[in-house]
Amino acid sequence: MDNYEEKLALLSEMIAFSVVDGRLHEREYLFLVMIAEELEISKEEFKNLFHREEYPVVIKSEFERVQQFYRLALLMHCDGVLHEREHIKIHEIGINMGLNPHAIKRVLKAMEVSPTKMVSAEFLLEVFQEQLN
Repeated sequence: MDNYEEKLALLSEMIAFSVVDGRLHEREYLFLVMIAEELEISKEEFKNLFHREEYPVVIKSEFERVQQFYRLALLMHCDGVLHEREHIKIHEIGINMGLNPHAIKRVLKAMEVSPTKMVSAEFLLEVFQEQLN
């Protein structure tokens, strides 16, 4: 992803998702800081995103859509509490991204039963690529 505005939009989407349960947990905030650093978003710009409206963004690449979905899923598990509103919203976001609903369910279920709440990159890509065949 090369466009700075796209990066801001993705991070803004993550910020909006992080408060869908009504609260921004400290671990969620720290995860967002990590993602901002990964996307090379300045600290000042990152703080400003909390006061901006969410930007709808169309992610062109399938890989980037899967990557963003996984970031959101990790964010959902950061606080150690899986809220029903988060569960509903992540399905909605995944479907709006054009991801396969069955693959979404498989990934979320695998993350739920994983002790670390993470899945391997290979598993993640395999699940979404299966649906393309």
